[in-house]
Amino acid sequence: MTNRLKNKIALVTGAARGIGQSIAESFVQEGAQVIITDIDDAPGKVLAKTLGKGTEYYHLDVSQESHWEALMKTLKEKFGRLDILVNNAGIIGFGGHFGPQNPEECALADWNAVHKINMDGTFLGCKYGIGLMKKHGGSIINMSSRSGVVGIPHAVAYASSKAAIRNHTKSVALYCAEKNYGIRCNSIHPAAILTPMWDAMLGTGPSRAKNLKNIERDIPLKRMGTPQEVAHLAVFLASDEAVYMTGAEFTIDGGILAGASAAPTTE
Repeated sequence: MTNRLKNKIALVTGAARGIGQSIAESFVQEGAQVIITDIDDAPGKVLAKTLGKGTEYYHLDVSQESHWEALMKTLKEKFGRLDILVNNAGIIGFGGHFGPQNPEECALADWNAVHKINMDGTFLGCKYGIGLMKKHGGSIINMSSRSGVVGIPHAVAYASSKAAIRNHTKSVALYCAEKNYGIRCNSIHPAAILTPMWDAMLGTGPSRAKNLKNIERDIPLKRMGTPQEVAHLAVFLASDEAVYMTGAEFTIDGGILAGASAAPTTE
């Protein structure tokens, strides 16, 4: 522990597993008091208990404005402020009741469902986060994706929502700077990070290893990233080391966006 976030109050959405869980764990290790939120209550409560004193869990459906209003009221009464907000909660739209996600066959209901969580959830997080941060300043970190920078033919709702998050981050950053709120807002753009979100695409059994190998083959660093590696970046952006950084986007993808995978050979 280096206490880079000592005495800071942090809220992380979608923190019951995956990248959100790793961010919550890293924030606690760096001295922050962390509010874990999710709709998956059981693992969220277990995580809060595991991380110990100073960590609390609250049920939060990020797409519901009433949930944000109630939670922010609670935090204001309890802490009087919020220093760090990570809008991490999101869905990709694969598996379960979702149908095809290509631009020809994607159902409007599926399109709306993905945007409601990813885009509306981030909008509401920023809206209410600003309200609780503006007297003291703070850091808002929005989780976008590589998919918010390039087209994804078979995940059009997800790509569109992440592109919206990328742009909204810049608008929030400029607005807060204009108002002299002392609030920074930046976006993280992960790609090929091995989390449970990949389960529907990788499958199970022998095919999983083969599918994973095929994906890693096109990553310049030849491996998928870990949630902990994304968490390290989040810690930096949340800390006072990044006080002159706002409206920026940070890619963490093993080099995927650096260029084409079909590079010329040396032969």
